[in-house]
Amino acid sequence: MTDITASSFVRQDLVAERPAPVKTTGFIGFVRTRLLNSPTNILLTILGLLLLWYTVIPAIKFLLVDAVWTGEDRNACLAENAGHPVGACWPYIQAKLTQLIYGFYPEAERWRVNLTFALGAALLLPLLIPRLPAKALSSGLFFFAFPVVAFFLLRGGGLTGFGVSWTAGILQLFDDSIANAGQAVLNLSQTSAIGPLLWVVGKIIVLIGNVVYWLIFPLTWVSDQIHGLGQSVWVDFLITTVIVSLILFFLGGGVRTGWRALIESLVTFAGIAAVIKVMGLDHGGLPLIDTRLWGGLLVTLVIAIIGIVTSMPIGIALALGRRSTIPLIRIFSIAFIEFWRGVPLITVLFFATYMLPLFLPGNFTVDGLVRALIGVAVFTGAYQAEVIRGGLAAVPRGQAEAASALGLSWWKTTSLIVLPQALRHVIPALVNSFISLFKDTSLVSIVALFDLLGSLHASFSDPTWSTPTTAFTGFAFTGLIYFFFCFGMSRYSLFVEHRLNAHRRN
Repeated sequence: MTDITASSFVRQDLVAERPAPVKTTGFIGFVRTRLLNSPTNILLTILGLLLLWYTVIPAIKFLLVDAVWTGEDRNACLAENAGHPVGACWPYIQAKLTQLIYGFYPEAERWRVNLTFALGAALLLPLLIPRLPAKALSSGLFFFAFPVVAFFLLRGGGLTGFGVSWTAGILQLFDDSIANAGQAVLNLSQTSAIGPLLWVVGKIIVLIGNVVYWLIFPLTWVSDQIHGLGQSVWVDFLITTVIVSLILFFLGGGVRTGWRALIESLVTFAGIAAVIKVMGLDHGGLPLIDTRLWGGLLVTLVIAIIGIVTSMPIGIALALGRRSTIPLIRIFSIAFIEFWRGVPLITVLFFATYMLPLFLPGNFTVDGLVRALIGVAVFTGAYQAEVIRGGLAAVPRGQAEAASALGLSWWKTTSLIVLPQALRHVIPALVNSFISLFKDTSLVSIVALFDLLGSLHASFSDPTWSTPTTAFTGFAFTGLIYFFFCFGMSRYSLFVEHRLNAHRRN
């Protein structure tokens, strides 16, 4: 036994790693194990190669090999002048690039569009990179400050008032609507078979309008006095700053804990004052540019970004309302979602563009682009509601019960526990809706808004660039732009999904 033990060999060091067999690694291994490992995969590989040969190769040949890169007019893109079969006519894109980006926006003012794009990218970048700090500040600037600055940059114009005047104007418009409705009912009572009943209803509505008038009279009187003074914008701004800051101070806890809210309010209003002064909004601002002159990529991005940003809160509110235990809220949410999901987007755009003004008071008008934005936001919000409702249904019931056991309110349970998990579950579906919305912006050309595709169609009418390949070149270029944005959203959604679902990795 001792001899056997003494003669045994025990290795004291590890055996060096040996390379894997060549047949299972590298390109050869990939082909053997993934492409040619079964008759079915061999057939699919052959079909895939044929598909690439008959699609990708001709596309590359058209876009790059046979393309014309320089020229002044259509003659450069004709086969008899080029001496070979002509592919893409890139001089046409170079000549029409500004129209595809800005539409008919005045050339002297296009720096405003460029500045808006630059500001949007600079404010969005800190939100997309997880490691960058100050996410709350970046979110506030992008979602609240940037839309206002972009509005005055792109459209122009200035301010004639501030918070007090705006509030008084909205309440006055509401009061006028009630009064006009009451008067319309009274006029109808004179020719209707149920005239006495309509007369009583009209009198009640008129009475309600009078009550509202006297309730808002102090505010409207203050607004009139402000407009009677010089520098009405700054007087209104000062009064609004004092009122809002005091409200936030007392809501934040008053003398004991309200100082932080007061300081944040004052700093915010100081920033607003700086923007007003720099952009000259108190003296008329920049020259007005009618939205009918907007077009191209500008309109596409405006509709897509505003539609995405505004549809999310609408969808969240409707999804929570559909799950509410209050019958009135639940029935309203269900009816709203089913109605807007039951009509095509083209119908919604027609309704928002041509029928919405019929429901507004005679002295109140809404810009055509704003009407399309409202229609897109409401339509997309109804679809997002069902996506988010699916995420809410996927959250285990015990999450809300555990939060309730800890003493959290419904608002805190929903905003801090349930909703974050629900949104994490439906990231792919949400981004899919965003991509669909970005591509559906081309439908606004039906209501006389020139988006990217609308501007492309308008450029075809120029006889200077009328060639057999002009249309194919234009559609290929715009297709690449759409692919760039949609593919970027898709890849970033995968990054976010992978990061938020780290706990599920094997």
